[in-house]
Amino acid sequence: QLQLVESGGGLVQPGGSLRLSCAASGDTLDYYAIGWFRQAPGKGREGVLCISSSGGVTNYADSVKGRFTISRDNAKNTVYLQMNSLKPEDTAVYYCAARLYYCSGYDPNDYWGQGTQVTVSS
Repeated sequence: QLQLVESGGGLVQPGGSLRLSCAASGDTLDYYAIGWFRQAPGKGREGVLCISSSGGVTNYADSVKGRFTISRDNAKNTVYLQMNSLKPEDTAVYYCAARLYYCSGYDPNDYWGQGTQVTVSS
């Protein structure tokens, strides 16, 4: 059974950077697409970025273009979300989710981590 654990969240000032990690156990990530999603207080879960098993990237949110990047290190069974030029509106709980091979948006039936809080505030 695939299990995902996010880490790297925290409090950062506007304009700062954070790198989130999504570490997998129980299976190899080689065949999985990994998506990053976020949920701000009082809002629904929003897709951010996704990387397929072959490394193709899908951007779900125009608001993060040019600021966030996604990458994967299959040797470490980990996917990363690099977040630069952070804004207060990026404040949310960030989740990673896994499904076989391809990115295809939000699906509650995917494997999900427990989330990590990102707060952007001065």
